[in-house]
Amino acid sequence: MSAPSMTKFITKRPWLKRWMVPLANWYADAAGYRKLGLRADDLIPEESDTVMLALKRLPPKEAYDRVFRLRRAFQCSLSHQLLPKDQQTRPEDDYLYLTPYIKEIEAESRERGDLEAMVVKKRKENKS
Repeated sequence: MSAPSMTKFITKRPWLKRWMVPLANWYADAAGYRKLGLRADDLIPEESDTVMLALKRLPPKEAYDRVFRLRRAFQCSLSHQLLPKDQQTRPEDDYLYLTPYIKEIEAESRERGDLEAMVVKKRKENKS
């Protein structure tokens, strides 16, 4: 589910980070989802089983807030309006709230696959 990330590569190189951070901030602002009151994790498609399970693991308050943000954004989209500046998502409020759950579920799935693929062989008895 997770897309490949260049984060580790970029953060290890300070010169590249200084160049990429303003570009990333510009891109996030140009994407427009913050102007509708959404967070980046609100844009993750819900079709996969992993995301559905992650949504079930969200705390009730966070799940309610997510549904509220999605409905408000849908209403703004229907009326062709943006939220007022004070209601738009600020960059410091745009944190990853769903991605940690998705990564945890993917790790559990990999571990389950490894355990299911494990072959247990019986030891041969030594006759001495």
